[in-house]
Amino acid sequence: MPLSEQEQRLLEEMERNLYKNDADFVATVGGAGRGRPNYRAIVLGVLLAVAGAGALIGGVASQLLIVGVLGFALMFVGVLVAITPSKRSAASNPVSGVAGPAGPSRQSKPRAGFMDRLNERWDRRQDGHD
Repeated sequence: MPLSEQEQRLLEEMERNLYKNDADFVATVGGAGRGRPNYRAIVLGVLLAVAGAGALIGGVASQLLIVGVLGFALMFVGVLVAITPSKRSAASNPVSGVAGPAGPSRQSKPRAGFMDRLNERWDRRQDGHD
């Protein structure tokens, strides 16, 4: 069921306010700060998964339970390595292109903790700088 004209305008206004006021939330949920994938981890994970699959098949063929279990574990670790984003690449890619009240000055100072950011936002709102 399509939205009415009034509902579409309301939705667009809510999106604009969200982008303007909650840039951190938009970057986290919207995926704007993901950056480029870590190809080295993906290749390593795929190689580990293939080696694990080979070990699993070899363990089943030779009827050695421990080889099959180790192959499965290796496959599982390989998949985790391939799909898990690295902390280094996520931390080194600051969110850009999102305009907000704390835009460029935010990138020049080190990232504060979650509670520190909440306290700063609370203080700004209490001072009337919403």
